[in-house]
Amino acid sequence: MKNIKNIGFVGVVLVALSFMSCSDSSDRITESQIDTSTPVLSELDVWLRSEMVEPYNIEVSYLWGASNTDIARFLYPMKEEGVQRWTQTVIDTWIKPFNQLGGAEFIAQLTPRQLVYSGGFNFNPNSPTITLGIAEAGTRITFFNLDFLDYSNVNSIRRPLQTLHHEYGHILNQNIPFTDDFGIITPADYTAQWFNLSRQEALDTGFITPYASSQPGEDFVEIMANMLTTSREEFDAIVNSASPSGQEIIRRKQDIVVAYFQENFDIDLFELQELTHQALLESLD
Repeated sequence: MKNIKNIGFVGVVLVALSFMSCSDSSDRITESQIDTSTPVLSELDVWLRSEMVEPYNIEVSYLWGASNTDIARFLYPMKEEGVQRWTQTVIDTWIKPFNQLGGAEFIAQLTPRQLVYSGGFNFNPNSPTITLGIAEAGTRITFFNLDFLDYSNVNSIRRPLQTLHHEYGHILNQNIPFTDDFGIITPADYTAQWFNLSRQEALDTGFITPYASSQPGEDFVEIMANMLTTSREEFDAIVNSASPSGQEIIRRKQDIVVAYFQENFDIDLFELQELTHQALLESLD
């Protein structure tokens, strides 16, 4: 019994000492270790806040951290001098046309919350392809090879805009899926080896591009993206260059895409096509 009392007494002393140690003023945290200072904004940052963040709640990340891209690939930020020009092109050719037909809050309510700009090409290992853009969880679109834009060449600007509309199409589909009728039109012709198809072979099989043949979701948004970066006459010319059976298949798919926009968003896709194509032409030097 005596030994137990002694052990208890020692324990009380140790606890007391521990409290004394913890209360030592030298161990106190006197100020926050988190940087809460107001960031210094450049003129570009102020413009981006005014034109993208405030009206649409979209952040433009042109100087991003490693978490925004695949660190296993050689990628780098877009040159700063091209950021405002490309962002204005995005506003004019994507945001304004959708808002004009879908309502002033269309993009603000149904949009990715971040656009990430990369200057270089995103080459895919063990594949003869490059990734032009990525849509992630409906919240972010990443663009690649933006340092190589040539505003005197319509095809140079059309390509990343196709990426924009393609990835935005995925975001729309994540919110409102398209009907199963689309995927059963050419179920046996989808292939993981889509990059082995020529453009003509894809068209003749019923796909607007080779990549459209990779899976139904890509097929759907490729029709949307190609419509919204060409005039109606240009798109029709592409379809008419396919075999008769290919033309019939593409038109069936196009009808479903057009109906999807009309029924879910009350947007006439042909009217939107006219607006986006005209904006593309006006974005050129």
